[in-house]
Amino acid sequence: MKPNLLEEIKIGTKNALVKKKIITYYIYNGPSTITSLSKELDLSVPTVTKFINEMCEEGYIHEYGKQGTNSGRRPSLYGLDAESGYFIGVDIKRFAINIGLMNFKGDMVDLKMDIPYHCRNTPAGLDDLCKLIAKFIKRVDIEKEKILNVNINISGRVNPESGYSHSWFNFEERPLAEVIAEKIGCTVTIDNDTRAMTYGEFLQGNIHGEKNILFVNMSWGLGIGIIINSEIYTGKSGFSGELGHMPAFNNEIMCHCGKKGCLETEASGSALHRILLERIANGEESILSHRAKDTENILTLDEIIDAINKEDLLCIEIIEEIGQKLGKQIAGLINLFNPELVIIGGTISQTGDYILQPIKSAVRKYSLNLVSQDSTIALSKLKSKAGVIGACMLARSRTFEC
Repeated sequence: MKPNLLEEIKIGTKNALVKKKIITYYIYNGPSTITSLSKELDLSVPTVTKFINEMCEEGYIHEYGKQGTNSGRRPSLYGLDAESGYFIGVDIKRFAINIGLMNFKGDMVDLKMDIPYHCRNTPAGLDDLCKLIAKFIKRVDIEKEKILNVNINISGRVNPESGYSHSWFNFEERPLAEVIAEKIGCTVTIDNDTRAMTYGEFLQGNIHGEKNILFVNMSWGLGIGIIINSEIYTGKSGFSGELGHMPAFNNEIMCHCGKKGCLETEASGSALHRILLERIANGEESILSHRAKDTENILTLDEIIDAINKEDLLCIEIIEEIGQKLGKQIAGLINLFNPELVIIGGTISQTGDYILQPIKSAVRKYSLNLVSQDSTIALSKLKSKAGVIGACMLARSRTFEC
């Protein structure tokens, strides 16, 4: 594969712009004929043919055979060449990271889930993260020049355009993406974790032609991803989607953002964890009562989710209360955005109907009927893989999209 296209993209030539549009078209539509591509790009068939031939020689485009037709000459199908480049996605969790390797066509080639990692907002924590990424790159045994981009999901305020993270690993005046790129020796981009999950779900998850979508990430924290007319919405500086920090309660509970009464303090994984411990301490019974008293090995969110799915009554009662509180706020979002689809994802979505049904009940109660009847509420299809798949997809799209 010749590196000419990547060099052209950096320079910003007119040819590179057209080639980026061709690659973007194939990312979202898969293999197609030159005629279909020329109509989409509003270019002549000879012009598109010229570009396709060049990109086949460069190794980015591959001929996939002939399109089936009822009669006449069968046109050739062209699409992305799977082996012309690779993309890595890194999804950071509280106590683990997920890393995936995706080929140019969009197929997941390698995936490592739940690699132990204690996410600490310190220089040492950043170094540990970079070492794990470097170890993964070494293990997959692919030439570094074929790894075109590494996208890393980070929670909180992230500006994907500038490469700055304002919530995590903000130790230098330089962009975090630049710092990590220097440490691992590859091109790096960063994005908000919820936005990456939204993008992954949009391209490979629970989407059936919908163009206006809200993705609710219920994990330790709470955030939303927004897709409007098939395009992900980031806001001016990339800070959109901070639903968890909407002022919703007069509870005097301090949120990790430094303010009191945020929605996240009553409707999130951290809220579920806190409320359960409080109620057990007040004498209520749960199958986790003995674990809650273990001060050395702190009760995990995964254990609580497992207890919910084992029909622990106290845990179910708490998750239903959380679903009602969150559903009321989602009703407001539905009134505001009028989306076709609302997807409930993140760690808490693994409780299935225990969280979904109270959300739906509250939405019916608090939303406008004419608006909410347009919206379907469903669980994430990709589940725990949404973030890492989205990170891989973002690594590719950020390299080539216009």
